[in-house]
Amino acid sequence: MFSSSTPSPWRGVRAFSSSSLSSDQEVEWKELTQEQPLGCSASEGEGGEDVYREHLLEVQQEKQSRFIPVKAYFLSTSIDLRGLQNQNAFNVIPPSSRATNYIVLRYYDVKVEHTGLENNLHRESNCSFMVVFQYGSVVLFNVSDHEVDGYLKIVEKHASGLLPEMRKDDYAVVEKPTLETWMQAGLDYIMLKSLNIDGIRTIGSVLGQSIALDYYIRQVDGMVAEFTDINRGMEKTGTFTMKRKKLFQLVGKANSNLADVILKLGLFERSDIAWRNANYAQIWEYLRDEYELTQRFGSLDFKLKFVEHNIRFLQEILQNRKSDFLEWLIIVLISVEILISVYNIVRESSLT
Repeated sequence: MFSSSTPSPWRGVRAFSSSSLSSDQEVEWKELTQEQPLGCSASEGEGGEDVYREHLLEVQQEKQSRFIPVKAYFLSTSIDLRGLQNQNAFNVIPPSSRATNYIVLRYYDVKVEHTGLENNLHRESNCSFMVVFQYGSVVLFNVSDHEVDGYLKIVEKHASGLLPEMRKDDYAVVEKPTLETWMQAGLDYIMLKSLNIDGIRTIGSVLGQSIALDYYIRQVDGMVAEFTDINRGMEKTGTFTMKRKKLFQLVGKANSNLADVILKLGLFERSDIAWRNANYAQIWEYLRDEYELTQRFGSLDFKLKFVEHNIRFLQEILQNRKSDFLEWLIIVLISVEILISVYNIVRESSLT
């Protein structure tokens, strides 16, 4: 995970006398010389001074960066957004698009000093954000680990179909105003010039879809494993013992999973914010590519086709079994009718 405290490549550079620096630079230079070994001689002159000034600029830029942890959870199959919004109306941020499958809530840091409360209240750095999706995902921004349970409990009150095992994914945003480009990719993080509500919505939408898709992929993997066991059993015994009701349950589960992924997650619907702003479109496209949403859905679709093929095959076997049973039933009935006719003929013959 990215950290803004990464050591600078200029550690160990000794430049020149502190008399040629400003007071702030002198303090910084004293701190560095106390922490770092001196490796170069003072004869480097103004060349070393330029290097040192560049280093100070890097340090100042690093201090201006802000690390924002992002945590994505998938905790249920449905969340009542209307009820959640009604009970947390003060925290709800008005939507900026027509999207109705999620809401964004902002929570202010009550730990800020009262002397600066009025000025700090509206600063994004003093706020935590929670993006809640109707299909069951929750994405937290700027929330520490020990505070996560409190936020999730707010959502659980309005959730249905809670999962026995909650899915989780970690990510991060680094806000760096001095960044030359709008965004810069990193390992498990993305660096932005600034992070606002639209950025939170954009990032949250992709992370929410990703963690939910992971759940449905695991569901389908379980179905694939079940059919694999059935096929192996048929290979050994030449038959299978699955009941028609169980097969129909698998049919319903496969169809509902596919419908949830396409309709609820809106996996192929482009973000309204991305449509309006090229910068957010860049973030949206990068994160979708980073989390391989299209490729993972392709894998899910392939597995569902495998399941569908097996279901159709087993349905044909069950249908043939039913047809065979009906044929034998007809044969038995005809046989009974023939026996009754023969009995009647023999009886009539004996009476005459």
